Amino acid sequence: MATQATTQRGLSFLQIAIALQTVTIFLQAVSAGLLLTASYGETLHSVGARVMYGASMLYLLAAVLAWKPGGGSPRPVWYATGFLALASAQVVLGIAHVPSVHLPLGVLMFGLSVLALARR
Repeated sequence: MATQATTQRGLSFLQIAIALQTVTIFLQAVSAGLLLTASYGETLHSVGARVMYGASMLYLLAAVLAWKPGGGSPRPVWYATGFLALASAQVVLGIAHVPSVHLPLGVLMFGLSVLALARR
């Protein structure tokens, strides 16, 4: 009984983490648009990048917590690890000012995050 409750809480935390990640990636797209039109766009996008990266780390933590103690599938851990790798590449590409890869990767990340959210 205790294992079942832990698993249900872990999945709930995992769903929240994926939803948070999806929202932060969407907000990054909005702030990228503000880069072109508002003086505060760059600051907002920079802060948003840190929040998005933190959300990706939270997703990995939630996946590990749902898997290890609850005995769930390790598949979400692999997805979250891959997502953190994509987020790391996104940060590096953003700092290096490589929009030709940074923008499409952001679109890909949003699509994958929505897909992960729909699967939960």
